[in-house]
Amino acid sequence: MDKKKNTAKEYFELGEVGRYFLRLFGKKYKNKPGSINLQLMHGINRITVIVFILALLFFTIKKLFF
Repeated sequence: MDKKKNTAKEYFELGEVGRYFLRLFGKKYKNKPGSINLQLMHGINRITVIVFILALLFFTIKKLFF
C-alpha cells in the first residue's frame, strides 16, 4: 500500500464550498447578465452566512464566559 503524506497546503484547501463563499462575497461580475431571482438568491445566501457566523460567535462567547 502506498500511503500519500498529506501536506499543510492540503489541509487548508478551500475546495468547492470555500470557492463558493469567496465568489458569494467577492467582486461582482458586471459583464454577466443575471436574473433577479439569481440576485435575490445570492443576497439571501449572504444574509444566512452572516447570521450563521454571528450565531457561532455568540454561542462561543457564551460558552467561554458564562
